[in-house]
Amino acid sequence: MERGGATDVRLRSFRRLKLAAKKAAKGTGRAPGEATPTTRKPAERNPSKSSTAERSTATKAPRPKRSSPSARRPGDSAGRLLSGDNPQTPKGYGDAPVQAYLAAIPGWKQDLGRRLDALIAGAVPEVCKAVKWNSPFYGIEGEGWFLSLHFFNHSIKVTFFRGTSLRPVPPGASKHAEVRYLDIREGELDEGQFVAWVRQARRLPGERM
Repeated sequence: MERGGATDVRLRSFRRLKLAAKKAAKGTGRAPGEATPTTRKPAERNPSKSSTAERSTATKAPRPKRSSPSARRPGDSAGRLLSGDNPQTPKGYGDAPVQAYLAAIPGWKQDLGRRLDALIAGAVPEVCKAVKWNSPFYGIEGEGWFLSLHFFNHSIKVTFFRGTSLRPVPPGASKHAEVRYLDIREGELDEGQFVAWVRQARRLPGERM
C-alpha cells in the first residue's frame, strides 16, 4: 500500500508540473520544451564613422571650372593676353592690326602705347606699320623697320634697331651690337627726346621687312 501510494503521489506531481508547463506555453505562444529565443540587439552605428561620412558628404562641393588659358580678358579684342599684357595677335600689316593690338592692352599702358604710336606717325608721316611676334613694328617701305614696341608688366620697351647710331645713345644695352632699348614707365615719357630719336632712326638703314 505504501509503495502504491508513493507512486500515485509522484504521478500527481508530474501531472501538475505538466499542466503548469502547458499553461506557461499558452501564455508565451511556444510549445512546451521549446527554447526561448534570444533577442538580438540592433547593430549599433559607429558615431565616429558615421559623422565622418556625413561631414565628407556635406562638405563635398562641385569644383569650379578652371578658365581656359586661351580665355579672353575684358577689353581683349585681339586675343588672350600674354605676360606683360601683350595681346596674342596674328601677324598683320598696316595700321588696323596695330590699332587692334593697342586696343586690347589694359590700363595706363594702352594710353601710353597709343601716345607713342601717334608720336611716331607724326614724326614719320610715311611710316609703315605691322604686328609681328606680338609687337608693333614701324618702318619705311623698301628700307626696313627702324623700331618696335613691346609691353611688360611695368614698362613699355622701345627697340631701336640702329640704336648705337642715335645721339644721345638710348640707355638700354642689348646683346645685339647695334640695338639699344628705351624702357618707359608710367609718367616717364620725354616726348621731345623720343621724337628726336624716331626722326634719326627713320634715316638709318632698317631691319629687313
